[in-house]
Amino acid sequence: MPLTFDFPFDQLVDYRGSSPRPDDFSEYWRQGLEEMRQVDPQVELRPADFKTSFCDCYDMFFTGVRGARIHAKLIQPQNGRNPHPAVLMFHGYTGNAGDWTDKLGYAAQGFTVAAMDCRGQGGSSEDTGGVSGNTLHGHIIRGLQDALNGKPENLLFRQVFLDAAQLAGIVMGMPDVDAERVGALGGSQGGALTVACAALEPRIKRAAPLYPFLSDYKRVWDMDQGKEAYVELREYFRSFDPAHKQERAIFEKLGYVDIQNLSDRIEGEVQWGIGLMDTTCPPSSQFAVYNKIRSPKSMRIFPDYSHEVIPGFADLSFQFMLGL
Repeated sequence: MPLTFDFPFDQLVDYRGSSPRPDDFSEYWRQGLEEMRQVDPQVELRPADFKTSFCDCYDMFFTGVRGARIHAKLIQPQNGRNPHPAVLMFHGYTGNAGDWTDKLGYAAQGFTVAAMDCRGQGGSSEDTGGVSGNTLHGHIIRGLQDALNGKPENLLFRQVFLDAAQLAGIVMGMPDVDAERVGALGGSQGGALTVACAALEPRIKRAAPLYPFLSDYKRVWDMDQGKEAYVELREYFRSFDPAHKQERAIFEKLGYVDIQNLSDRIEGEVQWGIGLMDTTCPPSSQFAVYNKIRSPKSMRIFPDYSHEVIPGFADLSFQFMLGL
């Protein structure tokens, strides 16, 4: 196995992160989940223009925390056994739920499929805003100024993580879905949301994250990887803390939306995909999350690949989900 630009492999397998975890982390997410459960989702299904002979396609909307209307593409098999399994799909940073066609393989196997648009990104979900400070670039730092001023509940990724968990609950509550046979998958930001969803909705039975984003921010910073997907960390320091007087506090507040702090809550089985040449989401930032998972897990390692399409992992994930 070749060396990575990161820790040697024998250190990666033991690495457990360097970013701080807020002391009230568990209470923070208890309150967040309680807020989510108090929301009337007001689910609306609109038949989509896209049609097939074996499934029904809908644009689904539901109300998330802070009153935002969240959009997801929903596919229901016409001849699936009831109750049947379901799979949730989450997209990469700035993107959207994608085309209908890449979801049809699951529908053809009798799965309900739900693919969420993250609020404020490239799809149709609503971002209700309401934070102070930077909103020009980046969702990691959106709400960070409020967090430093005692309102960490305003961190945008808190709301996005809760949207993912709420979507899971809505799908699990559908009369034709078996709530005990629901999986989640996605790459990069979608991998992070897969982890967060499985942590906040522990009924998720199988999770297949690929090179997850949003993990171990301090390690990313210390590696001088505050660029590309993490460039907003550098922009925040340059604009709001040029002397780094608040560096410790900043990384502590970001700990509320650091998936390494959530992963020990996962109860389902995890199949993780990683490229050891990933300079966008460094391997150590991923191992920090993976090494804290206590449920059954396996890691599919691709030594020569970076943050890119990894041949075969989608097929591995499909076969993994067929075991639901």
